Amino acid sequence: MKTLVRFAKCESGATAIEYGLIAALISVAIISVVTSVGNSLSQTFQKVNTGLSGAGAAPAGD
Repeated sequence: MKTLVRFAKCESGATAIEYGLIAALISVAIISVVTSVGNSLSQTFQKVNTGLSGAGAAPAGD
């Protein structure tokens, strides 16, 4: 009977699940931020590439 009562009071499994859920939530947040920053950075490099492509043309008459 004591073993059953001790098992019912044990919260280590619940704590592990809570830590797992917190880690999963943090992971999802990090992934979404990195994806957003990556897309923004890609657009910025695309604009720079487009600007540099036009700047490298030789002037007419040379």
